[in-house]
Amino acid sequence: MRRGSSAGASASAFAEAEAPAGATAAAVPAPVPAPEPEPVRQQLRTEFAFELPRGYVDASGTVHRDGIMRLATARDELIPLQDRRVRENPAYLSVVLLGLVITRLGTVDHVHDGVVEKMFASDLAFLQDFYRQINAEGNTRAGVTCPHCEQPFEVELGGSRLGES
Repeated sequence: MRRGSSAGASASAFAEAEAPAGATAAAVPAPVPAPEPEPVRQQLRTEFAFELPRGYVDASGTVHRDGIMRLATARDELIPLQDRRVRENPAYLSVVLLGLVITRLGTVDHVHDGVVEKMFASDLAFLQDFYRQINAEGNTRAGVTCPHCEQPFEVELGGSRLGES
């Protein structure tokens, strides 16, 4: 009996070896589900290029117009509140805050509040607006509908000054 079962096992193994792949139910692999596409991960953009309308003029007379501003952190908005100049004159808040978030301005070695306070008023206004735009994800306006006439219009969501979001 042992011989017969051995011969039967050998014949069975030989038949499986000669059978085409997937011919037996046990040899058919389960269908593999198609992989789900990975969600597209949007990378957070933290730095934004700008070009000043007039430009910062350094001590040697060089005009610097191209720069980079990074997104502000909560700390960036809190640090100026401890500054004596800001406590004495709240309008100085934007100068100190911009000095923290501007990471590059032309070939200026180090951008700080002293650089910002020497900028032309039109460039300061531009940078204040740019700050609001990038820190509100580029959109400080929202579409709404009048409850009385049902006409659509936009409203400004951003604060009136830097640091007021």
